[in-house]
Amino acid sequence: MNKTNSKGGQSIGDALKSWFTVAVIVLSFLIALVIYWKIMGNPINFEGGADLIKNKVPSDKWHPIPGNYLAMVFKGGMIVPLLMTVLLVLITFSIERGITIARASGKGKLNVFVKNLQNFLANDKIEDAIAACDKQKGSLANVMKAGLLRYRTLQKDPTLSKDQKILALQKEFEEATALELPMLSRNLVILSTIASISVLIGLLGTVLGMIRAFGALAQAGAPDALSLATGISEALINTAFGISGSLLGILMYNFYSTQIDSFTYKIDEAGFSLVQSFAAQEK
Repeated sequence: MNKTNSKGGQSIGDALKSWFTVAVIVLSFLIALVIYWKIMGNPINFEGGADLIKNKVPSDKWHPIPGNYLAMVFKGGMIVPLLMTVLLVLITFSIERGITIARASGKGKLNVFVKNLQNFLANDKIEDAIAACDKQKGSLANVMKAGLLRYRTLQKDPTLSKDQKILALQKEFEEATALELPMLSRNLVILSTIASISVLIGLLGTVLGMIRAFGALAQAGAPDALSLATGISEALINTAFGISGSLLGILMYNFYSTQIDSFTYKIDEAGFSLVQSFAAQEK
């Protein structure tokens, strides 16, 4: 996926300029380190338990208790905290986008709101349409309210021709839309970037793990199929982790992109109805 969001034009560089984005990334990394060392790396997850600390056994010599997945993930190496950071950032911004889009949708169903506006416009009930926008309190309502206020002003302006009024109304509508849509697509670039890099970070961890496993095997001086298989399985944990993050990132990016496309279509539909209604009633 591209690192630039085609809907809002936001690049990953623009996204990283936000203090919220930086704070989320830093906090996620700190949380990932705590989980990695204090929970996954807890000696009770490994054979020998607390004795590993007493005997000062290096962590790369620890052997997970069979079936203990926390210990198995810990043995994936230092790439694991990076993958956990990516996953935490993905979850955080998925929730953030969900909350933002839910607020932008306002109260009630958008389809019902658009139909009600169309009925008000057809009957030249501009004040009722404005009141409906105030009640709905969403991005669509904000755009339509700006257009309706301009609609009402243009109706009372005798100095402009019909074509000039229509152009002025369209311009007002476009400007209001331009103010609302970037808010909906903001930070989607982070989801698309995570979808791209998560699997690559996982593969990097796997390659490093396999280098470490083969290096240890070479130093042992004799082939050890069990040690090699263990090292490879630990290295592949990173790939599994990375693919999971990438899959979730793709799903969330496409889900929110579809919602924004649908939202944009409803804004265009309502705006078209507004312009057509004005053109029909203006002499």
